[in-house]
Amino acid sequence: MTDHFIEDKTNKVEVGLSGLDGKVNFNDLKSGGFIKQRQKDLFAVRLRCPGGKLSTKKLVEISKIADKYSKKGVVHFSFRQSLEILYVDYKEFKNIVAELEKIGQKVASCGPRVRVPTACGGCEYNPNGLTDTQKMAEMVDHKFFGTPTPHKFKTSFSGCPIDCARTKEMDLGFQGVVEPEWSEPECTGCTICEQACKEDAIVSDEETGKPIFDAKMCLYCGDCIRACPTGAWKAKRYGHIVRIGGKHGRHPVEAAPVCEFLPDEKVPEAIQKTIEWYNANARRGERITTALKRVGLGSYLAFMGDTYKMEKPFTDMGTLKLKAE
Repeated sequence: MTDHFIEDKTNKVEVGLSGLDGKVNFNDLKSGGFIKQRQKDLFAVRLRCPGGKLSTKKLVEISKIADKYSKKGVVHFSFRQSLEILYVDYKEFKNIVAELEKIGQKVASCGPRVRVPTACGGCEYNPNGLTDTQKMAEMVDHKFFGTPTPHKFKTSFSGCPIDCARTKEMDLGFQGVVEPEWSEPECTGCTICEQACKEDAIVSDEETGKPIFDAKMCLYCGDCIRACPTGAWKAKRYGHIVRIGGKHGRHPVEAAPVCEFLPDEKVPEAIQKTIEWYNANARRGERITTALKRVGLGSYLAFMGDTYKMEKPFTDMGTLKLKAE
């Protein structure tokens, strides 16, 4: 079937680009972050922006480069927080990459590999943030970006249960949580924590006003901790809920939660071992959600072993879309 909107899909051209010298198939360019547009000879150049964060100085310089090489002088912010320079002629690839390198900006990549991570603001400036999502995104970009996998592999980091980074839709997602702990001596029975809790996990005693806490109702958001005027509610521990096997698209799948309160220091290990399992068990061109359905979630959990063992694992898999063996 011919796509009449995309020309030169099979032509091989001299691009003179570092790492792509010689004749290159236009389809191969997408893996390097150069995405063919409908218009003949024009591409979107996708830039690496882990966590969607750029310095103002770099943003100004990128704007100058985009104004120079974009035929229409426009950029696009993708749904995964990448900045794309649109309407770039392939003959300018070498020049635009050289100018981007001068300001320390790298081109992203597509294809079967670990993609640029996405993240919310986290605890750096967001009042709801519980974990340093931006630090985690930088870590993934530095350690794992571009690692070959059977299909695309997307990660994201949300700093709280609001889950702005949509960890339920990712191949591997991490959502920040905090476990609250109540200390009676500091409590005055003001009932503010009951009012702050949106999940009805806290009910005030009718006589004393002191909280009755139902841990099963808690989403670990920390609202009670932030609202408490006396410090009676404290953070027992922080960590991440880990979810695996999600995806959006034509046939979306909700990721399966596999661990609670995974600490920051174990996140790199969790990612590394997940990639290892994925590469060992998935077929070529198979998303990890499909591999999990075919091989079984139990295989993955067994492989992860001690990575999740010391934390609080999810034991009720009955409602998950990814059925364990």
